[in-house]
Amino acid sequence: MNSARLGFTSSSATEFFDLTERIRDQIARSGLRNGRVHLQSLHTTVGLAVNENEPLLLRDFETMLERLAPVGAGYEHDDFERRFDVPLDEPVNGHAHCRQILLSAFLTLLVEEGELVLGRWQSVFAVELDGPRQRQIAVQLDGDFARSQEALVEAELARQLLVDPEPVSAPMRRLVEAGGKRLRPRLVQLTAALGPRNDPLRAAELAAAVELLHNATLIHDDYVDESTHRRGRPTVAAAEGPERAIAVGDYYFAKATRLVAEMGNPAVTAAIAEALEAICASQIDDVALRGAYPGDRESYLRVIRGKTASLFSAACASGALIADASPEVVGALRRFGELLGTAFQMADDMVDFSPSSGKPLGLDIRQRVLSLPLIYAAEDRDVGPEVRRLLAGTLGDSEVGRVTELVNATDALTRVRREAQALVEAAVRELEAVELDGLRPTLVGLARSAVDRES
Repeated sequence: MNSARLGFTSSSATEFFDLTERIRDQIARSGLRNGRVHLQSLHTTVGLAVNENEPLLLRDFETMLERLAPVGAGYEHDDFERRFDVPLDEPVNGHAHCRQILLSAFLTLLVEEGELVLGRWQSVFAVELDGPRQRQIAVQLDGDFARSQEALVEAELARQLLVDPEPVSAPMRRLVEAGGKRLRPRLVQLTAALGPRNDPLRAAELAAAVELLHNATLIHDDYVDESTHRRGRPTVAAAEGPERAIAVGDYYFAKATRLVAEMGNPAVTAAIAEALEAICASQIDDVALRGAYPGDRESYLRVIRGKTASLFSAACASGALIADASPEVVGALRRFGELLGTAFQMADDMVDFSPSSGKPLGLDIRQRVLSLPLIYAAEDRDVGPEVRRLLAGTLGDSEVGRVTELVNATDALTRVRREAQALVEAAVRELEAVELDGLRPTLVGLARSAVDRES
């Protein structure tokens, strides 16, 4: 099911608005292949009709409506002295209500093979009967959709990159097309189904903006960490130089923020902007703490809450906000996202020590990235002194191999795994007190799978 609103502003008392192309656009954007489009007028003086869009014929319709329900014909509805609780701005519009009875407040249209089913001369009209006013028509599409929610995000990412200048779009496109888990956009799409304004296309636009923002942070991270590869491909900094990496990252920070702002929801904009502030502040802390590598647990948590958890939290909250979910639901999802993001980063730290992960062993050690398994190993009574000595020196292949061996010899990975799992269960508990329209199992499954990776 896909829902939307078609708005229009009338300029005269009676006016015909051809909605046909706008309905076709909704069908195309949703990917509906075979099904129905349901239209409902949200006003008692706006009707719906299917007929020919020919100016003389429309004037005939208007004349007919005036003849059948003329203005000022003594409608009891217009006798305000006999009515209760009449607003001060109530118009004299008994004729408009009577005319609406001659039309319809509802329409159902067929869709076959992605095409709106209409006759050669047919158009779909909203008929203003009491203008000028601002109006809305509710639209719901149901049936067989060609594209999944994930495909909607991929299509939106491709569309956004298509319109950008080639010097910045080409490096970002390589990174986006290389894959990634797409957890953050998935969280946006799931939580955007938890409010009365459930619009998959709008959710996909927000999800794509969040993914662009995430990838911009990766480009900057790779430059700071001097990483040569990301997702099996050369990083932007390695392939095109640090100056280009900074420029591309900055461009997509700005673009993602603009895309979110253009959605017109201040609360969503604020949620994403706060996450961006946290990401930048924690990046400064991360670099500063590398002088005391491997650091301590408190400093580590402060950094990952800013660099990772903040965007998870914003993804969950912004999805719910754009769907007009209740404050209680938004708050629970915000906390869920923060706990999940923290657990996700801990699980990702463990991957650095897994030979079956597909990631080069010890990569985080070489780049001196803050890592909770390293912190716990450095605190170990038996091997801690050697770990700290090795990390304080030059980290060649032999030193990295030895540190990896020492970490695996301690209970560091077990401690981190348990801690991550406990955070996930705490995140799950945040969902227990709010109504999630049947999506709780999906969110719980996603959260638990995020930390159940091979370690």
